[in-house]
Amino acid sequence: MDIGELLSFKPEQTPKRPSDFDEDDDEDSSDPRPVARAEPPPKVRRDGAASNVRAANPQVAQKEPQISEQERLDILKYVESEEAEGEVLDEASLKKILLLFEKRVLKNQEMRIKFPENPEKFMESEIELNDVLQELHSVATVPDLYPLLVELNGVSSLLELLSHQNTDISVAVVDLIQELTDVDILHESLDGAETLIEALRNQQAAGLLVQNLERLDETVKEEADGVHNTLAIFENLMEIKSEIAKEIAEQGLMQWILKRLRMKMPFDANKLYCSEILSILLQDTNENRILLGNLDGIDVLLQQLAAYKRHDPSSTEEQEFMENLFNSLCSALMASENRDKFLKGEGLQLMNLMLREKKLSRNGSLKVLDHAMSGPDGRDNCNKFVDILGLRTIFPLFMKTPKRNKKRLLSTDEHEEHVVSIVASMLRNCKGGQRQRMLTKFTENNFEKVERLMELHFKYLDKVEIVDREIDQQVNAGEIDEDEDAIYVKRLSGGLFTLQLIDYIILEVSSTDVVKQRILQILNLRNASMKTIRHVMREYAGNLGDAGDSDWREQEQAYIIQLVDRF
Repeated sequence: MDIGELLSFKPEQTPKRPSDFDEDDDEDSSDPRPVARAEPPPKVRRDGAASNVRAANPQVAQKEPQISEQERLDILKYVESEEAEGEVLDEASLKKILLLFEKRVLKNQEMRIKFPENPEKFMESEIELNDVLQELHSVATVPDLYPLLVELNGVSSLLELLSHQNTDISVAVVDLIQELTDVDILHESLDGAETLIEALRNQQAAGLLVQNLERLDETVKEEADGVHNTLAIFENLMEIKSEIAKEIAEQGLMQWILKRLRMKMPFDANKLYCSEILSILLQDTNENRILLGNLDGIDVLLQQLAAYKRHDPSSTEEQEFMENLFNSLCSALMASENRDKFLKGEGLQLMNLMLREKKLSRNGSLKVLDHAMSGPDGRDNCNKFVDILGLRTIFPLFMKTPKRNKKRLLSTDEHEEHVVSIVASMLRNCKGGQRQRMLTKFTENNFEKVERLMELHFKYLDKVEIVDREIDQQVNAGEIDEDEDAIYVKRLSGGLFTLQLIDYIILEVSSTDVVKQRILQILNLRNASMKTIRHVMREYAGNLGDAGDSDWREQEQAYIIQLVDRF
């Protein structure tokens, strides 16, 4: 029902009944005012009420309106403009609220100093302070006023209240800052967002928020909500400015999260949120990965994950928690300093056990092994994995990709990519007896692993050819630019990366003559050529990334070209 119909509606004359607001006033006068933020009154469903009356009095609803069309339009215009004007907070209103806020902060401090042992004396000033904090929530509706909020020292005054003796006040401040830093609101005003975030950084807000976290008791619901909102502030800030992640971690958040993960508490929303924030902190910041290792974070992650080696998570939220820990561990292992800590913490043994147990944790453990063993920094982990009989675990997964079900969340392509990457890393990094054990695996059971390897080669070669045809069509039609880097990345994600790993394994195992003869037989049976494999590997050598230093890159390129020439 629109406003026009409401304006035209005239109900029958009925005796006036007491107003809801009158009743509320009576109730308010008898009840003490709460410290906590008051719930907003329920919204009146005008359209529902009007439609009910219309249904009861159809003859009334059909009466013609008694005002002209022009008058109705004037009234509508007036109502809309009045509603808009009533909702907007301007500079004068903000200054007035901030002045009131400063007065109430000062009054509360005075009352607490004057009557330190008599809470009844300062409780009223605390309630008034809480009330004005709720009023400040209106600032979040006008982010263009954030520069004025900063200029009038509103941010510094709020941050000082984080150390208030009453945690209800500090939690109210956290709730307010969380709303002020809401990502959707910050995107409405880039200048306002920049000014607010810089003010928070200059005032060391992250450190103050972490200090407040240390004293909150999560067995109290309001304080547990305060913890959740504090973590939301950190997430908001990192989403707007990712470079803040380093200073946030260094100001104590990383240490607090690791401590919170170790706590013997039932799984809850805050523990899940901690795992999410940890994953974000480690995602793109190498300094944070090193900090995690220095704080014994690798051991903490392994201890938390050990709970899932024989038991699946009991809920979807706990499953998400487990996946966040695996992602955090993968990110941490991208720092070479953490590879040794993972090895000494018996991370390889735990991941190997998870693969054998066939629980949900198998998916994450496969990704972790891939990260732990890749590149030149994975040499020790590769050799150790062979020593702990890891080949008995990884090769059954190489021979047969498990069917996708609730126990296997990785897609077939993702699963095969990780397994092939692990095998390729071991062939590159293993030396002596460990390397010989790897090569022997490809001669067992009438070369079954060689046949599986060639099956994967043809599967991913077909995928890449399909992607290449699609790219050619799009370039010819002018749908995409002829940017070589972008096209190469698209080909990599379309299956070229896995094909490169497979063909690298082919070159490595061809050092055994009997294996090479079997590979040539299979190529001849499929009317295929060695030229294809050589071409793929030369392209791979020419596009090696910056995973290591320039010396490593040159050595790796020379090694691959040597394998190609020998093949």
